[in-house]
Amino acid sequence: MSNKESGGGSHYFQNSKNAEMNELKADLGTMKVESQKDAMKQIIASMTIGKDVSNLFPDVVKCMRTTNIELKKLIYLYIINYAKSKPDLTFLAINAFNQDAQDKTSPIVRALAVRTIGCIRVDKVISYLCDTLNTSLKDEDAYVRKTACICVAKLYNTNPVYVKENDFIQNLLNMLTDGNASVVANALAALNEISILCGENVLKIRSKTLKRVLSALAESNEWGQIFVLDSLVVYSPKNAKQAEEIIESVLPRLNHVNPAVVMSAVKVVLKFLDWIESVENVRNYCKNVSNSLMTVMMAGPEIQYVLLR
Repeated sequence: MSNKESGGGSHYFQNSKNAEMNELKADLGTMKVESQKDAMKQIIASMTIGKDVSNLFPDVVKCMRTTNIELKKLIYLYIINYAKSKPDLTFLAINAFNQDAQDKTSPIVRALAVRTIGCIRVDKVISYLCDTLNTSLKDEDAYVRKTACICVAKLYNTNPVYVKENDFIQNLLNMLTDGNASVVANALAALNEISILCGENVLKIRSKTLKRVLSALAESNEWGQIFVLDSLVVYSPKNAKQAEEIIESVLPRLNHVNPAVVMSAVKVVLKFLDWIESVENVRNYCKNVSNSLMTVMMAGPEIQYVLLR
């Protein structure tokens, strides 16, 4: 006797689920952006509570042609969630990713595609997107370039071989002379991250790029300044004059309102003090550091603990 004939009610839940899926498919298949967005929001909500909505993958991918940024973000979130567990389905989105990453009308769309590529940590999918990432590193828009820098670090975490084969590390090193400070800061951040992952220093700041790195320090926002300062710690100056130039460039950061910037600046100053020959200059630099640290001590207990350590 069937479940339905025996009086069981499970078939009602099954029918309800099928009806919901069919309704979502219909909404995704319409040409109305609002209907597609509502459907995607329901899909993301279902996904969040553990429901399997992977059957909708082909229908979701078809919606990637949209020019609506909000809808694209929802679609990318869906793809990221299923990329690792459904790699075969993710192949359906490769062409759409490549098209979005080369969209000539919107740098936001290009950057969004590149950012998502970095979150798709599936080897056989990423291998088809390396050429696109290489193009993004040379994009005319700085926002796309800086996003691509971070994507390289994420790619290294997924598969270091792809990074080496495509010479991405050298590309990042070349970007240290970029005209945009945010791009320089993100390239430094990516190189620092890769250095940690591979256990060796791949961040090699040359004398000819040092000037650009120091100028990026003054032009960057607070988090960009931290990236630059942390990269300077691993640099070895050629002589006392160069060490003094670096310290002089870093000193204004000792008065920053963000304690993280101050602490990073302190590390740089303390490291390069060993190269300074003038005793008087060393004394003045130490006084600047001391005053700065006393100011930071006025912050909350968490900052005080880190500082005292």
